Amino acid sequence: MWLAGEVELRTLGRSGCAVSALALGTMTFGAETDEAGAHEQLDVFTEAGGTLVDTADVYSAGASEEIVGRWLAARPADVRDRVVLATKGRFPMGEDANALGTSRRHLRRALDDSLSRLGVDHVDLYQLHAWDPLTPLEETLRFLDDAVRAGKVGYPGLSNFTGWQVQRAVDVAEREHLAVPVTLQPSYSLLVRGIEAEIVPACRYNGLGLLPWGPLGGGWLSGKYTRDQRPEGATRLGEDPGRGMEAYDRVAARARTWDVLEAVQDVAEARGATMPQVALAWLLARPAVSSVILGARTTDQLRGNLGAAGLALSAEETARLDAVSDPAEPDYPYGEVGTEQRSRDLAG
Repeated sequence: MWLAGEVELRTLGRSGCAVSALALGTMTFGAETDEAGAHEQLDVFTEAGGTLVDTADVYSAGASEEIVGRWLAARPADVRDRVVLATKGRFPMGEDANALGTSRRHLRRALDDSLSRLGVDHVDLYQLHAWDPLTPLEETLRFLDDAVRAGKVGYPGLSNFTGWQVQRAVDVAEREHLAVPVTLQPSYSLLVRGIEAEIVPACRYNGLGLLPWGPLGGGWLSGKYTRDQRPEGATRLGEDPGRGMEAYDRVAARARTWDVLEAVQDVAEARGATMPQVALAWLLARPAVSSVILGARTTDQLRGNLGAAGLALSAEETARLDAVSDPAEPDYPYGEVGTEQRSRDLAG
């Protein structure tokens, strides 16, 4: 691992491609963040040493990719060359029955349309945005391999796959001598650790780098929600109370949520850091993480989150956060009995 600017660099999974340990997610571009604000975020991110920019065709119905494309076109060659560009395809981009999924027919058009909106002839990472139960995996992986061979895609990646789906994708690609996925983009945070049971082990075993999205738990780990007051004002839920309040109430009802927030706040106050910085620092230190995706509505939020790049938690702080965020003991085969059955050492 080494540094570029302020942000640490790591390899993109088992590939040789170097990326910043903090990535810029662009889901807000064209929706909650206008073009001027988006371009300002991109400038701040790259000036801090950030390189990995992640988007998707479905973000703002293609507007996010267009905004990123116009930013790239207006920047000097040396800035463009430093950007490692990632996008995704799978979700609906029209009403036609073939305007979604991971079939060769849809992905061929989706990739070409993404390249056109981004104004580039290739992307470094092209990710399947989710599993498609209707398309044979061989068909999907052969398309990705063809795209790599054609120079339109540097590496294939996955997003929102389960553990068995990750393993199946790797097995099929290796068996058929196709380009093997190098990354998985899952939801992962101090409040969402379910992927540690099967998905993280599958990725570590196969050398896939994790690109966690939602690292602040949908805003919970930013510190803007309190136990005694429902959202209002300058938060997504406060500005639109009808949006997501059912999900808010579900998360708020868990005692573990508030225990995690209290622990994060304590660590942040003791370190002179912010709660988001602590939550991001914890995630950056998890096994197999290549880059954590930051999604910000404003440039000030992005600047604050980038501060996590210089924060290393102590063993004691990490242990406290691990313990308080540990999800409830899962049932067999993931619990104590199942773990004992799968364990083995040289002593027998």
